Formats: sequence, C-alpha cells, structure tokens
Amino acid sequence: MRDVVVFIEHQGGTPRRVSLELATHAHELARALGGKACAVVVGAQAAQAAEVVRRYPLDRLYVAADEEAQAFAIEPEVAYLESVARTLGPALILVPNTMLGRDVGSRIAARLGAAIASDATEITIEGGRVAVVSPKLGGLTVTTCAFKNTDYGVVSVRPNVFAAREGEAAADVVPLAKLPGTVYRMKIEEEVVEEATELGVEEASVVVSGGRGLGGPEPFTTILHDLAQALGGAVGASRAAVDAGWIPHSHQVGQTGKTISPKLYIAVGISGAIQHKVGMRTAGTIVAINKDPNVPIGEFADLLVVGDLFQIVPQLTKKVREAQAVLA
Repeated sequence: MRDVVVFIEHQGGTPRRVSLELATHAHELARALGGKACAVVVGAQAAQAAEVVRRYPLDRLYVAADEEAQAFAIEPEVAYLESVARTLGPALILVPNTMLGRDVGSRIAARLGAAIASDATEITIEGGRVAVVSPKLGGLTVTTCAFKNTDYGVVSVRPNVFAAREGEAAADVVPLAKLPGTVYRMKIEEEVVEEATELGVEEASVVVSGGRGLGGPEPFTTILHDLAQALGGAVGASRAAVDAGWIPHSHQVGQTGKTISPKLYIAVGISGAIQHKVGMRTAGTIVAINKDPNVPIGEFADLLVVGDLFQIVPQLTKKVREAQAVLA
C-alpha cells in the first residue's frame, strides 16, 4: 500500500466531522507510506462539500458531482471509490465508522478483495506495514491487527479519535465522470429523519460527564443536566456510572462507550482511568471537579477544581446563567 484514500461522507454538501478528521490523518499516513493523501466525494452537492474538504491537508480530491447519486443508496459511492482505488493502485482506504461508512467500506473491500479492519481508534505504520488498533468484545480487550500481503486495506475509523486540522495548500481537484454501463439498482423511495430528543455526546461541543462520585442517578438529571443545558452541551458518564445503572449506555464516554472531541469537557466525580481517557483525550479544554486532589484525571486535565461537587456544580451553573443574562 502506498496512497491513502478517504471516503468523504457529507449531508447536503456539509461534510461530517469524522470525514475531516480522516482527511487530516490521511496526510500523516500517506507521508509515512511514501504516497499521496486523496479523498473521494460523491453526490449532487459534492462540489459544495469539496470546497470545505480542500481546506484540509490532502494532495488530491476526486469529485463526482453526480445528480443521480442522490436517488440511489450506497452503490454510487462504492462505484466511484472503486474507480479511484483501481486507478491509483495499492492503497489504504479510510471510511468513517458510521452506518453509511461501514456499508461502503464492506462493499469496497469485497470488490477489491481487500482486508478490512473495523472501529479503529489508532492506525500505525512501521516499515511500510499498516497496523490497526481497535477495541473488541465491548472494550474488554484491545487488538492490534496488521495488513499482510494485500494490495488494498480498508479501515473504518471511529469518529473523534483524530483531530481535524486545516492545512496550508489546497488539494488538486479531479472531476469524476460516471463510468459507461454503470447501473444503480437500490433506489431511495423516501428518507425519514428521526428527530433527536437531546444532543448526543459525540456531536456536542460541550460535554459534562459524571462518575462514581455522584453517588447515584439523581445528580445526572439535576445538577449535571442543569450545567450542560446552561452551556448548550450534553451529559456524559463514566463506565462506572453506566454499570451502576444510573444513566443509559448511550451517554458513556470511554473505550467501551463513545469517543468524543468537544471544545470543553467537564468531568465531575470521575477518577480518570485510562479507559475513560481514551474516549475524550482529543477534547479542547478539560476541567475536572473532584474532592480528591490526587485524582488521576488531574494529571492531564487543564484545570482541576478540588472540593464538594454538590456545591461547586450548582454555583458554576448559576455563574454561567448570570453571564448569559448580561450578554443577552
């Protein structure tokens, strides 16, 4: 494998954040392999998405502004991605570990006869050999799998494990035309968008998480919810809190839960074990509130507030709301 190819997932011309994360990391991987970092974007709004993606450190951006792609499921993305991969030759293909990304990744792997690794949290290259780190069995074990004797490798990458950073040079844009004889079969009859009842931790720019130190389920729905609401964020949790049944698993942050990358992460009553750290290590600013001055999370938090969380958090919420009232 030499080049790195990223499948850009977008919604109406707006790239998903995970796609921009992969576009950034593709640059580093391609340099280690001695090749180029490329990306493929498909759809009626592909040109609009490409304008955003070009700000990231890619060498080449393949754009398929195919109006017909909007009316069919999965097949157009796979067809164009396969075309680029075969044109480039041996390559590492990165797809988001999302519903669409997993479908595209598995199909492109089958077409290319490629090895595939899923839910990656780290990708390493040593001596030209690509290895993928990913948790298995609900996070009970972490595996490292290397691609062996294969021209192509496909990796689905967990969102928020890499940082998205804009580059200096804009990528060369290569328009893609539909291949002669290509027929799409899975037509989309209707799209139904389910309205979210609350902001998910993986999409929130501010996350307020609670751990064993909260002592029970009630503080999650009261003091943590109030602070998260005041900051326009979401409520998260450690595995200990989820295992205790205090809050659903969908809120769990960590190796066995969600990997997040908010601008602000507030950890309340959380010790900060390594399993939790890997789920929020790319957060912009980390604030920990804990009664123990020697708590492990204090070693990597930007700010450690030592004291009674049941007094500190309500006071912090009050100060945030007062500041917002002044600015309103």
